[in-house]
Amino acid sequence: MSEYLEPDTQWVKKEKRTAKPFVTISYQVGAYGRSVVSGLSEYFQKYENRKKNTWKVFDNNLVKKTVEDYDLPDSVLPYLAESTSSEIEDMIQSSLGLHPTRFALVYEMNQTILHLAESGYVIIVGRGGNMITRKLSKGFHVRLVGSLDHRVGYLMDYLKITGQEARKFIADEDRRRSGYFKKYFEQDINDPGLYDLMINVNRFSISDVIREIGSLVLKRDS
Repeated sequence: MSEYLEPDTQWVKKEKRTAKPFVTISYQVGAYGRSVVSGLSEYFQKYENRKKNTWKVFDNNLVKKTVEDYDLPDSVLPYLAESTSSEIEDMIQSSLGLHPTRFALVYEMNQTILHLAESGYVIIVGRGGNMITRKLSKGFHVRLVGSLDHRVGYLMDYLKITGQEARKFIADEDRRRSGYFKKYFEQDINDPGLYDLMINVNRFSISDVIREIGSLVLKRDS
């Protein structure tokens, strides 16, 4: 990872004494992602023995949380999307004072993700969460994948779209996410070595995936 984007982890030694569990979820488009995240949150609420610890999901709301943490103007919201942009366009706009550089914004989001993970009992979706929090001992990092045909079929049913629309949506989103991961973390998002668990959703139902992840997380933290 670029040194500039490396979150401040000076407190990691202390974290080993106060570590709390958290999960990062990365998924290919159409690989049950949002359904699994929603179901996993419900699973934890039901089976987490320490009832005072409420698990929270941070997905698209990570953008809002970053804006709040760093008192950023709402005008930066489009630039905190999980995508890449033209370096020239970014440089021109930042030099005109329209917004901080995208690298600066990504760094601030990474800091927000890191501190959410430190607080524990959170499910962090996408945005390289597994890379940002990799030095924290209680993280459980998951990647959901599936064949193109399986994902197309799922999206056709889930979004009520045609097969052609589903294939285009998948191609665009997969390219956007892998590009973001490559640019800011210098890694291949599909490298299985970056995750504790990679699940092929072709072989499991949504409920099976939720139960597998949830039971492993709670067992590991018991």
